[in-house]
Amino acid sequence: MRVMRSQRLRRCVATISVATAMVAAAPAAVAAADTGPDVSSWQHVNGTLINWFAVKASGQDMAMVKATEGLSYVNPYFVPDSIGMRLAGVARGSYHYADPALPAAPQAALFATVTLGINGYGDLPPVLDLEKTGGLGPGALIAWTQQYLDTVRLLTGRMPIIYTYPAFWRTAMANTNVFRGYPLWIADYNGRSAPGPLPGGWTRWAFWQYTSSASVPGIPGRTDMNRYSGSQGPLRAYANS
Repeated sequence: MRVMRSQRLRRCVATISVATAMVAAAPAAVAAADTGPDVSSWQHVNGTLINWFAVKASGQDMAMVKATEGLSYVNPYFVPDSIGMRLAGVARGSYHYADPALPAAPQAALFATVTLGINGYGDLPPVLDLEKTGGLGPGALIAWTQQYLDTVRLLTGRMPIIYTYPAFWRTAMANTNVFRGYPLWIADYNGRSAPGPLPGGWTRWAFWQYTSSASVPGIPGRTDMNRYSGSQGPLRAYANS
């Protein structure tokens, strides 16, 4: 009986070892990509508020919302959107639409003031939306961008994200690589599964805006849609959650 029990024990151990090896060798499950819209006043058709609970229920864990533009514009829906996102558990990214025809540092100060530093629970880092020159040549625009980024980082304590699109960066910014250390949010509507070749010496992207015509429950009309790559770590950690 002892011999039989010993044999059965060895067979059990062998079976467990094989099963363990199979599990270890199996490919890890691929996590679904974090996605989310970016919105401004344009998504508030006829003044309709966004239902952020419906946005969250549709599988969106993050969203980008326009906060400010230039030196005087504040998105009138920034506060209700921010409150709705917080209540629904949607990570909030906030962006400033740059007007390089006006000084950089005061624009950074306006953004930091409106967003209350953007360093609270559920907040993604601040975003600089750079897609027009304001009449500046590449050298001056590069200097303007650096001043804005330095100022907003000083005021918020966070490394800003740069939003742009390849053609703009390669022409208006002379494809400079001096900002390659900043996380990149790239707009590239190429209909593929990933952005095309990145500009400016970037080798990876943090966010990818891949369409401007997505339909998301809770948002009136069409909206931009974005994907998070995970390059900055888990989304919850990146959003102070």
